[in-house]
Amino acid sequence: MSELISVQNLSKHFQVYKKTPGLLGSITSLWKRNYERVDAVNNISFSINEGEVVGFIGQNGAGKTTTLKMLSGLLYPSSGSISVLGFTPWDRKPAYQKQFSLVMGQKNQLWWDLPAMETFLLNKAIYEIPDKMFKKNLSALSELLDVSDLTNIQVRKLSLGQRMKCELIAALLHNPKVVFLDEPTIGLDVVMQKTLRDFIRNYNKEFNATIILTSHYMGDVKELCKRTIIIEKGKKVFDGPLKDIIEKYARNKKLTLTFSRPVAKNELRKYGQVLELDEDGIQDTATIIVPRKQSAAISATIMNTLPVQDLTIEEPSIDAIIREVFKSQSKQKVSEEAP
Repeated sequence: MSELISVQNLSKHFQVYKKTPGLLGSITSLWKRNYERVDAVNNISFSINEGEVVGFIGQNGAGKTTTLKMLSGLLYPSSGSISVLGFTPWDRKPAYQKQFSLVMGQKNQLWWDLPAMETFLLNKAIYEIPDKMFKKNLSALSELLDVSDLTNIQVRKLSLGQRMKCELIAALLHNPKVVFLDEPTIGLDVVMQKTLRDFIRNYNKEFNATIILTSHYMGDVKELCKRTIIIEKGKKVFDGPLKDIIEKYARNKKLTLTFSRPVAKNELRKYGQVLELDEDGIQDTATIIVPRKQSAAISATIMNTLPVQDLTIEEPSIDAIIREVFKSQSKQKVSEEAP
């Protein structure tokens, strides 16, 4: 696969006004202002190949959206270089702008008081989409997202999920080769989240589009992205397959057991950390946390020694694993800063 996106030593700094509290501070600021530098993105590098779907995740304020804005040319970097499809984004050449799309879950491009179709027609003119291609793409996208009967309804009258579907259609009418999705499922219910995930997956397969996805819903990342880039306070802390994060940070597994007769807690505690104990310590079911690498051996021992009727072994949730990543980075930073 060919490399479509290359980011080298990218940084973005902002000067943020720091106001002194109170009336005196307000008056003083008329003559003198104090600023502090905020490193939104700090010397990150990565490359993405054609057709990849990459999860770009981090906590609030980590620098995800700032990076996407630089990749799309909305912001100039403080230092470093970016190449997307062979273009430098902030040159804002029409040839580049016709080949990518940025969808932000918290920003609207649809006209609030007009039907979504009006925005589609406007984008047709902006991107110079031929009539035949416009009709074909609009029909295909509307059918995939099941909004064929909604495109002529005022946007303000659509639900959040319906609006998000129309936002995607507006962004994809020109068949972009690169798509930046910033929190596309934010605020949606679980059914609508799955609908949009399925659509994004199908769009990637059909058009071989390269997609960078940011999301606070780890279900989005787990279902769509084989590769994940994690940034924390502007710095890249992980870049690789999602399974590698699980291997590195998922230290335990959860065994859920159902017994054919009640089992005393003392019989269970020797195998691991026991959760959900009854008050009397006797129970027909139990949940045990065991070391990940020993889970198979412990499970076999339990099956052979206890009256197990049913046993399930679960990985920790992706959310829990990502929290472990951030905790690990915070501890490392504290350790580095300690005298």
